[in-house]
Amino acid sequence: MIDAIKARLYVTDALGAGGSVMLADDQAHYLRHVLRLEAGQAVALFNGRDGEWRAVIAETGKKGVRLDLAAQLRPQPAAAADIWLCFAPIKQGRIEMIVEKATELGTARLLLVITRRTQMQKVNVERLAAHAREAAEQCERLDVPEVAQAVTLEKLLQDWPQDRRLFVCAERSDAPSLLAAARGDGPCALLVGPEGGFAPEELQQIAILPQVVTVSLGPRILRAETAAIAALAILQSVRLN
Repeated sequence: MIDAIKARLYVTDALGAGGSVMLADDQAHYLRHVLRLEAGQAVALFNGRDGEWRAVIAETGKKGVRLDLAAQLRPQPAAAADIWLCFAPIKQGRIEMIVEKATELGTARLLLVITRRTQMQKVNVERLAAHAREAAEQCERLDVPEVAQAVTLEKLLQDWPQDRRLFVCAERSDAPSLLAAARGDGPCALLVGPEGGFAPEELQQIAILPQVVTVSLGPRILRAETAAIAALAILQSVRLN
């Protein structure tokens, strides 16, 4: 009888038949002391490249936990809709919610943007990346979105890729709805402002970029995290159908 999968972990090692993986300290601690798993029990591993693999705990000790790869559970799928989320940092707890839900919704990349009304100027990117990994493990994604270092809005616009549309969520505007504007294919991104919205001069600066499409999420003023999650859900529903 094959032992049931007890946990699901993201690793950076290559995954393939006959291989093995030595877990990092935090993951080894999680398996041994939180889940209390022992040799012979199985976990699932993925790395964003080689699909998902069943692995069996072969050894536990002071040096860590070694897992032997047994069989591939799922192949790596073709890339889904190539969607980025650009958003201004907000208070801890709520920013972590954005990262978690954006990961669950399939976002490929998360870009932190410092605007004039951004209240949080310093962001722990490593902590947010850890939240993204945990969310990917929980929701059964086979990859983990990149969490990029924070940049100013000016820098973001200056370096913006020519082939990527940028849907900018604007409050209290007469712009078309995101649902109406988002149809089509190709790489795209969402830009969501901070608490208090974009400054008028920032909206003017953003509008100059030829890839920009200004959109509305409706008549109500949404909190930053609500706007990000709602916009991603709308965009994914359009792009994946």
